[in-house]
Amino acid sequence: MAGLRTALGARDPLPAPIRLAPIPAPPARVYSPRPEPSSFAAEAARHTTALVGIGQVGTRYATDVVLQFQAELAVAHEAVDAVLPDGWAEANGFVGVRSRVTSHREFLLRPDLGRRLDDASVETIRAKCTRGVDVQLIVADGLSALACIGTGKALHDAVAGACRTRGLTVGTPIAARFARVWLEDEIGELTGAKVAMILLGERPGLGTGDGLSAYVVYAPKIGNTDGERNMISNIHQRGIVPDDAAQRLAAFASAMIEQRTSGVRLDLARMGIVAERGYRAPQVRRRLVGA
Repeated sequence: MAGLRTALGARDPLPAPIRLAPIPAPPARVYSPRPEPSSFAAEAARHTTALVGIGQVGTRYATDVVLQFQAELAVAHEAVDAVLPDGWAEANGFVGVRSRVTSHREFLLRPDLGRRLDDASVETIRAKCTRGVDVQLIVADGLSALACIGTGKALHDAVAGACRTRGLTVGTPIAARFARVWLEDEIGELTGAKVAMILLGERPGLGTGDGLSAYVVYAPKIGNTDGERNMISNIHQRGIVPDDAAQRLAAFASAMIEQRTSGVRLDLARMGIVAERGYRAPQVRRRLVGA
């Protein structure tokens, strides 16, 4: 075998190595340094928790920006995945009800089932809740049970107090599990309220999994459309703080009862509050990863 290998190699020897030209050393810096944000972007960033003026490295974001983005996305996923604990409503002084949804997965996949009460909840409302009030408040998990747990009761109490200050009667506190916005129509109809208001966890944004939204409707009944509602979103400590939101929501309810309408037909100029037009106070964006 050794002789055979030698004979074959002699007949077809390897070619002589090709001499390659010297490879130059890479440049000291491939991309330009991360630019400093403009003065405009820096000032704008002070008034919002949005990602403003983050710059880039070459054609991409800097590593710390990408890591922060991924961390904030994880916060949003955690909020959507959270579930309102059993007994939370009763422990916080609410009458607990639930939609026709049977599981968290079904809640995410079947919005229609989250818009109607199950049979047991209908009977609970008929037996335990006051009828014929001006405003029926509902606290709900929505798409962020974390927001409901963290701020739901405080917002409910603030809105109830603001409504009573305006001379409005407020119904029995209700907390709904696996709830969508339109659930307020059935609850409001069952209680005979003039105005129904649902305070529920809103769809999380980047780094904001604790925001509540409030939807208000006059003459609640099954079949109302979104055009017949008014709403306020981003109710949390870094957005519209609960005390400010409560005053606006009470003004909504009072104006709806006075004008006997809501939604696109409501004359907002007659609400009795003046919206501030100045810049927001400087906001602090919480870093979730190291610099």
